[in-house]
Amino acid sequence: MEKKKLLSKQSLLDFFAITAGAVICAVGVFFFQMPSNLTMGSTAGLAIILAEVLPLKVSVLNLILSMILLAVGLIFIGRDFGAKTIYVALLIPVLLAGMEALWPNVQPVMGDLFLDMLGYVFIVAIGQAILFLRNASSGGLDIVAKLLNKFFRMELGTAVTVSGLAVVCSAILVFDVRTVLLGALGMYLNGLVLDHFIFGMNIKKRVCIMSKKEEEIKSFILKELHSGATIYQSIGAYSGEPRQEIITIVNKNEYSKLMRFIEKTDPQAFITIYSVNEVLYQPKPKG
Repeated sequence: MEKKKLLSKQSLLDFFAITAGAVICAVGVFFFQMPSNLTMGSTAGLAIILAEVLPLKVSVLNLILSMILLAVGLIFIGRDFGAKTIYVALLIPVLLAGMEALWPNVQPVMGDLFLDMLGYVFIVAIGQAILFLRNASSGGLDIVAKLLNKFFRMELGTAVTVSGLAVVCSAILVFDVRTVLLGALGMYLNGLVLDHFIFGMNIKKRVCIMSKKEEEIKSFILKELHSGATIYQSIGAYSGEPRQEIITIVNKNEYSKLMRFIEKTDPQAFITIYSVNEVLYQPKPKG
């Protein structure tokens, strides 16, 4: 019963987080991308292009494209992208339609194409990071990328870039070269900012320590930081003496505490530090 409650609570948190991520993405698209005709590599970008030649609103075209891609994905890929992605892919066009009704004559926020592109990149990357961290995505061209991956054995990252660039390049048919180039630049920056938000939130430090105060440092890691450590036997190439190396992985807060303790306990300690983006392990059972 307790497990069901926890799962229900987690599902509710996921729902609110995914909805918030979709709202943030929709805000970035409506206020920054659409008024400036920024054709980033997305279904919204493709909808903006099609809206120039078809008598339909961007939100309607976005919804049609999303539904077509979801249908194609279900037929050829299966349900790999999951209910969360389906929910987001349909929610974003609905949100855009609501915004179009509320603000029918929206103008570029910054009044400058480059600044609007930067605003779009920053805001949408936050929304996408929330979605990805909840194991969801905005659907759309992600499905095209998965099709390329499945049928042409193309790496997923390359497939995402190829499908996005196809949309950006097609904008030359209806917009000027400056708009197309800014779309390509924005797509590249979006990937960088998204990586920063996703991996920056989870970044940890791998700290390798060789010290004469080994026991004190080990005790501090275990008892004060409540973290784990691994001890390796090593031999100094110059002295030939056997030494022990302590290796621990800590978050940013623990890292600061550990470095202050080592500096106070043994200023002569030899330390190497690496950034770690992801840690996979099996937690020890409690009790």
